[in-house]
Amino acid sequence: MPDLDPATTALLTVECQNGVVGEESALPELAKEARDSGMLGRVAALVDAARGAGVQVLHAVAERRPDGLGANTNARLFRAAEKLPVRQLSGSRAVEIAAPIVVAGQDLVVRRLHGLSPMAGTDLDPLLRNLGIRTLVVTGVSSNIAVPNTVFDAVNLGYRVVVPADAIAGVPASCTAEVIRNSLALVASITTAGELLAQWVPLRRASA
Repeated sequence: MPDLDPATTALLTVECQNGVVGEESALPELAKEARDSGMLGRVAALVDAARGAGVQVLHAVAERRPDGLGANTNARLFRAAEKLPVRQLSGSRAVEIAAPIVVAGQDLVVRRLHGLSPMAGTDLDPLLRNLGIRTLVVTGVSSNIAVPNTVFDAVNLGYRVVVPADAIAGVPASCTAEVIRNSLALVASITTAGELLAQWVPLRRASA
């Protein structure tokens, strides 16, 4: 993987929120995979190291209004979400970023009320362009839907995308490897959390 310029690189966490990957998740199987695989811990380490290296950190959150106004109903996934015991309601604990990931004051949080991707119809693209970002590191969940959507949308918009394979998760666990091998590797640079940390941690020490 080539070197990433902190000035033009951003790290994005996708749906790493309590109601998705936290202990009170609406999707307990996905939450268990995210925790047991170590994915959440690796994302937390990447967020900390990126911030220390001068890489902009952004968090993409999926939420909905209590009345559902503006939410999609055109797919089975959306209709099923309405019936789950935990709902991703705006302002609730469910839409807060899950531990051990820490949100700092300089991070940007991008929220959406609709769709499958944090890049479509949100502020994410203009924010990245205003920041001068050319490379987007995508982490989080799920490798089934939101992560591939994010990667494809970013590539279509002209960004170079990097995916640390062990910092995304989906269900079943085998899905992640298949999606990476057969889809994401065709459009993004595939790396690991360790390789990114090897670049960013020394930069943090140098600027300390």
